[in-house]
Amino acid sequence: MNNFTIAAIATPPGRGGIGVIKISGSKALPIAASIFQRAHSNDNPRKHLPQTRLSDTKSFFKSHAFYYGYIKDPDNGKKIDEVLLTFMRAPRTYTREDVVEIQAHSGSIGLRAIMELVLRQGARLAEPGEFTKRAFLNGRLDLTQAEAVIDVINAKTDTALHIATSQLDGKMKFGIEGLRNRLLEILTEIEAGIDFPEDVAEIADPNNITGILQHHILQSLDGLIKQCDSAIILRDGLRLSVIGRPNVGKSSLLNRLIQKERAIVTSIPGTTRDLIEETFSINSIPIIITDMAGLHKTDDPIEVIGINKAHESIQNSDLILFMVDSSQPLTPADRQIYEKYRKRDLILVINKIDLLNNGAGFDLPDSWQSVPAARISALHDIGIDGLKETIESLAWNDIAYDQETLIIPNMRHKIALEKSRDAVSGAILGISQGRPLELIAIDIQESIHRLGEILGINVREDIMDQIFSRFCIGK
Repeated sequence: MNNFTIAAIATPPGRGGIGVIKISGSKALPIAASIFQRAHSNDNPRKHLPQTRLSDTKSFFKSHAFYYGYIKDPDNGKKIDEVLLTFMRAPRTYTREDVVEIQAHSGSIGLRAIMELVLRQGARLAEPGEFTKRAFLNGRLDLTQAEAVIDVINAKTDTALHIATSQLDGKMKFGIEGLRNRLLEILTEIEAGIDFPEDVAEIADPNNITGILQHHILQSLDGLIKQCDSAIILRDGLRLSVIGRPNVGKSSLLNRLIQKERAIVTSIPGTTRDLIEETFSINSIPIIITDMAGLHKTDDPIEVIGINKAHESIQNSDLILFMVDSSQPLTPADRQIYEKYRKRDLILVINKIDLLNNGAGFDLPDSWQSVPAARISALHDIGIDGLKETIESLAWNDIAYDQETLIIPNMRHKIALEKSRDAVSGAILGISQGRPLELIAIDIQESIHRLGEILGINVREDIMDQIFSRFCIGK
């Protein structure tokens, strides 16, 4: 990490009550002081420091206190905005560096003008996630906590937020550290056995080591891997596609579920040609729902593009809502769609039941009877709650997580956990086959290394760059 002082606008673009500019680094306060004039003073703070270094400005600002004043261009004295300035002295800051936050009126022109002054005075524009990256590199956060920051920002439900804040509090960190420390103890015993082979049976008892690896380490790793597979929906959301032939009511259902008129609804088949994606939740399960072009054969080049995009989106879905029109008999197109996707997780949505006495006269083929079904009228809000219950039931079948520990690994963690588990399995096999302790030690070292990757110990630079590139600028 270099010693540049970095700065960024930390609030979202657009109009608002407050816009925040964050500065972090050894020159944060001198840079801010060079453009800040405290209220009721005609002087810049620099002028109060005759024959002293600019860094001595710190003595004029208490840490973690607010100062009211103005941002002025030091070259021409032009007033830019009325602001509150906060100086936070290292190490009691987010980055463990000196940090200054300038709270100005929000608005792109004013904030950009202040940022230009900050950069002109010697700061560098922060890269995405660079503030959190510095918090990690300076030891304030481990890598699991740093990743939890973006999960907090992206949380779509209360449950997802609760999981993310638990990771930020260090639950993942402490869980992984516990396993890693136990492996380090085992490695110490094995290495002592290598150094003192005459006492190896007492120092590194194979049965005791195998029992710990099998019943403590391996079971814990398997549990964490399973949680990643089952609970990823709580973090990233359940991807739900609404499919069917044209004009069966897919867009009406989207609008009903998200409770706003997002998709255009007409009686003309083929109105929807592009993918429409929206997010809502069902009892703490984040749902990413996609409406798409009706699936049918067509020579219209625009419709062909839309249908191809629809098939691509369906392939990435966790659950499919296959919609049919109960006011009409099933068509060959309905049957073709069903046959194409019947092996996927599917809910049959029988729409427009208001036109046929709740759909009582609508018959399904025998082969369709085993598919979960919901009879609805998207237009008249009939059966929607029942459909939501069916979606929720199928989703929770795939979700299993420990609500006590709330240790939910992400995909990066899962890969490292799998490699750690494979190494532990190799060690157990090696002990059972009587392999030399030196080879057992290599497997244990590999498992320790993989767990260290999760925490950010000796993590590769490209992996760090990939993680922090997902952050916004200013965080």
